[in-house]
Amino acid sequence: MEGVRVSLACALLLFAISSIASAAIVEHTFNVQNLTVSRLCKRQLITVVNGSLPGPTIRVKEGDSLVIHVLNNSPHNITIHWHGIFHRLTVWADGPSMITQCPIQPGHRYAYRFNITGQEGTLWWHAHASFLRATVYGALVIRPKSGHSYPFPKPHKEVPILFGEWWNTDVVALEEAAIATGVPPNNSDAYTINGLPGNLYPCSKDRMFSLDVVKGKRYLLRIINAAMNIQMFFKIANHRLTVVAADAVYTAPYVTDVIVIAPGQTVDALLFADQSIDTSYYMAAHPYASAPGVPFPNTTTRGVIHYGGASKTRRSKPVLMPKLPSFFDTLTAHRFYSNLTALVNGPHWVPVPRHVDEEMLITIGLGLEACADNTTCPKFSASMSNHSFVLPKKLSILEAVFHGVNGIFTADFPDQPPVKFDYTNPNVTQTNPGLLFTQKSTSAKILKFNSTVEVVLQNHALIAAESHPMHLHGFNFHVLAQGFGNYDPSRDRSKLNLVNPQLRNTLAVPVGGWAVTRFTADNPGAWIMHCHIDVHLPFGLGMIFVVQNGPTKSTTLPPPPPDLPKC
Repeated sequence: MEGVRVSLACALLLFAISSIASAAIVEHTFNVQNLTVSRLCKRQLITVVNGSLPGPTIRVKEGDSLVIHVLNNSPHNITIHWHGIFHRLTVWADGPSMITQCPIQPGHRYAYRFNITGQEGTLWWHAHASFLRATVYGALVIRPKSGHSYPFPKPHKEVPILFGEWWNTDVVALEEAAIATGVPPNNSDAYTINGLPGNLYPCSKDRMFSLDVVKGKRYLLRIINAAMNIQMFFKIANHRLTVVAADAVYTAPYVTDVIVIAPGQTVDALLFADQSIDTSYYMAAHPYASAPGVPFPNTTTRGVIHYGGASKTRRSKPVLMPKLPSFFDTLTAHRFYSNLTALVNGPHWVPVPRHVDEEMLITIGLGLEACADNTTCPKFSASMSNHSFVLPKKLSILEAVFHGVNGIFTADFPDQPPVKFDYTNPNVTQTNPGLLFTQKSTSAKILKFNSTVEVVLQNHALIAAESHPMHLHGFNFHVLAQGFGNYDPSRDRSKLNLVNPQLRNTLAVPVGGWAVTRFTADNPGAWIMHCHIDVHLPFGLGMIFVVQNGPTKSTTLPPPPPDLPKC
């Protein structure tokens, strides 16, 4: 028996050593600088990382540690957010400007240090200060640790597919004008795939993403919507895709011919190359426009897939174009978004917490800002439960939390909207016009460590009914149910999926509808929930969760790093 105990102890020790040995410190330098590039018949000055658009793809394994040295050689303040990373005890590296840090000023640097724990799949990184996210972004790929495999057939190749938006103007000045006037910025001039608009745009015949495939091989497409404001439909001519993960969480395999993806979201999908090698196939993406009557750029970006070994040259091959859904096809979008489910008992699967400690219903949407200057009023304003979020200017919220500084934020974000009304009725303001006007604040909800929080996100239609992609930093949340109209617990509680709901960090709340989410507040710090339509955060569509410390050192917010940027 003693020998068995010794053998077991040795085995556990070897396992621990091998786990430590398989982890690595992955280090990169991000040089943020301006660059002049040619797009759409025009030379445009943009801000990029390491001279490329998109920026570099970061590749790590689960269990690794990342160190990213950011050198700001641009003329703008900058921060980098690692979208979807949990940042357990490394919240100082999360990156949203004035939430977890002051921005890195021109000529300064900051090193982001964090671990990759309990996550596999596709995430991404992007600027989280002003509209710089339009050109400062890239993929973050997390593979299983050594000795572990994917819960699906191993692909022949992995291919990042990043959707973006392009403006023929200075995007920082564009945002500044929008904030000053309270009017949304001009629509983008093009969509892009991996930084290239595709041959449907002017001066872009040779600016199109191209993917070479081998017949009979599988390819893992790591799809990221880095667009600023637009949800996208994506198809590949004559090919079906099998979704295997979303937001770096494995899903039950879902076969589809169309992907729908909101700003901030990621989807991993297997492409099986099984078509004729003597034909080429366009991949194409265009908007899902959820808000009727709201102008949007109704153009299409595309890339092309070429099969190797063809008897014809590329020039002589026919190229097939997929038939994309209508811009306004809400049913197709909802079918895709609501049909994804978790891979139960798969790697890093998390069951739904059954006991709920905090229940919240948060309304989201556009309103108006009341102001004294009649020349610029009324301005658009966005809000969550009528609280229109304002970033602090003197100190980040996380620093205020850690040092106990008062006056930076208020702990008064409500569990319910201050006024209950017929949220999805566009005519409700005819009898109560006061509903349109929002309250400017820097509001937070305080959560006890390890409490379970259920948040019902309810779109309203005061200005326009639209779908909002809501992103929560520091956590994944279970999406228990989604629907249209006003959420009614007496009717809709029976629809909750407590068995295999998808886990997301970014959720497209249905247009004129609602979604029920649930998460466990086991990550101390200050975490922003906000709309990932970038014009909506400067207008105020955000709020803060402050998660209190737990009972042990390993559940306590650590002190800030010594090189944390100062305001």
